[in-house]
Amino acid sequence: MKSTIAVFAKISDALKQVLEQHFNVLYVSAIDELTDEQCQQTQGILASGGFALGSEQLAKLPNLKAASTVSVGYDSYDVESLTERQVILTHTPGVLDETVADTVFALMLASARRVVELANWVRSGQWHSSLSPQYFGRDVHHKTIGIVGMGRIGMAVARRAHLGFGMPVLYHNRHPKEIAQEQFAAQLVTLDELLERSDFIVMLTPLSEQTYHLIAKPQFEKMKPSAVFINAARGDVVDEQALISALEDGKIAAAGLDVFHQEPIDPDSKLLSMPQVVALPHIGSATTQTREAMAELAVNSLVDALVHKNVHHCVNPSAWSL
Repeated sequence: MKSTIAVFAKISDALKQVLEQHFNVLYVSAIDELTDEQCQQTQGILASGGFALGSEQLAKLPNLKAASTVSVGYDSYDVESLTERQVILTHTPGVLDETVADTVFALMLASARRVVELANWVRSGQWHSSLSPQYFGRDVHHKTIGIVGMGRIGMAVARRAHLGFGMPVLYHNRHPKEIAQEQFAAQLVTLDELLERSDFIVMLTPLSEQTYHLIAKPQFEKMKPSAVFINAARGDVVDEQALISALEDGKIAAAGLDVFHQEPIDPDSKLLSMPQVVALPHIGSATTQTREAMAELAVNSLVDALVHKNVHHCVNPSAWSL
């Protein structure tokens, strides 16, 4: 007899067919759309990174055994509650590393060279003569990059920076990354030293109790006035109001942001009226190929867990009891 799963993520028809070979599949957009009987029957969930799954939702799904998220980040999932209930959570690391690293460099280049600002300037008909120095940007090549969080994505960014742009690489991480030091001459430094020395500061650390508002007013005070701040991690690793103040006061020169405290961002946010800010709608992994690869990995992980009794890419392996 097939198990029942609930799918909250948008996936391709081909992946729907894979799931339907193994499960009775319910396609819904919210848990409240499930009947009481369907809630009782649901043993697996396929959802996205923004899906909320904690004790309140788990109470409605008494027989849930596995949840698979089409994302690397899982801060909207209550891992402690899931583990307590012996519900495993899988995610999709690895397949999006290069794509997110591309996005980081797009933000760096766009912010430093004022790409969005000047493109809008041209579109509005203001280009009447040779560009004057007031519109000049900053070089990226051979400038120092500081990477906060040297995981797989950090490594991909460091490779681009060192080999492609000749940039000295500083990094701050919980543990030394010897391969980064060997391949990219990366230097492990304290967070304060990274902030003081870097021309580009790139946030790639996961969101946790330890990293919440890791960058706030005291940290912006340590940065160079010419520094470009890039956040492709999670919005709340940065105190957004402190970032706004730092930009307004000239403590830093520019910011490239793919993530925000509130998503979608408030249309009235001051960040959106600042010409020195490049704001993207959380597109880090948003290419057709990468999103399909992430969804495929998430689907296969759910099938492996519930059908084959194998667990891969598991956030909380101690919950394993299938």
